[in-house]
Amino acid sequence: MNILLKRVLDRLVRTGNLKVTGPKGSAVVFGDGSGEPVHMHIKTAHAERAITFDPMLAVPEAYMDGELDILEGGVLGVMRIAFQNMGSGGIDATWSKAIEGLRHAFRRLQQINTASRSRRNVQRHYDLSGDLYRLFLDEDMQYSCAYFEQPDMTLDEAQAAKKRHIAAKLRLKAGQTVLDIGSGWGGLGLYLAKAFDVDVQGVTLSTEQHGVATDRAHAQGLESRVHFELKDYRELNERFDRIVSVGMFEHVGVNHYRTFFDKSATLLKPDGVMLLHTIGRSGV
Repeated sequence: MNILLKRVLDRLVRTGNLKVTGPKGSAVVFGDGSGEPVHMHIKTAHAERAITFDPMLAVPEAYMDGELDILEGGVLGVMRIAFQNMGSGGIDATWSKAIEGLRHAFRRLQQINTASRSRRNVQRHYDLSGDLYRLFLDEDMQYSCAYFEQPDMTLDEAQAAKKRHIAAKLRLKAGQTVLDIGSGWGGLGLYLAKAFDVDVQGVTLSTEQHGVATDRAHAQGLESRVHFELKDYRELNERFDRIVSVGMFEHVGVNHYRTFFDKSATLLKPDGVMLLHTIGRSGV
């Protein structure tokens, strides 16, 4: 186990009984020895580095990727130790700032998002069969937050409300052109074209999503009003009356925020409107 990770865990885990075996076989026990024992085996140097910089995120990801095994105590045991030590003030301020600085630097390296890397990332996630996503999405296959105007709304109703809310903010007029960056399975673009008589161009990097969206446009007789392209938004040159992007900005990466907004500005007409819907947190 590397010295940095040992120091991080030694300061984070004050309560409980956590044994961690590193990639080279050395084992260290953390905590005060109370409660049921938990034993994790970090199998790769990659997972060890990631856990050093962001334990709360990297431990479950390493487990899912097969780079970490829980030999004793199970997932519940790991979660119990994590909750027991939340807010314990384990890492002192100076050390915390150092770790945070390293984590930010590491995250920025991870988020270098060239066009080719963007395609690979999207294909890995969204090119899974649409049948999988249909198991848990609404009928229109909206893969972003719903808008529950009333607490008793169904998921389908809340997703429809989300689309109405977006359309209202865009202040659409018949005949306008709309660019949907990250158009997914096409639901939003098809809704806007049908309900507001606008022409929509959607772009996605997912072959699976592009195929489903194009088929849906043909099935609804909207192929003359809605066109989906398998293309990176950075490759576009046209100008549009409206731009909408829902749930795509999370994939852009901090290093490319300026590129995204600069390109969006060149694609938007001088009197145009853009709506960006995303999830994030400040300071990261």
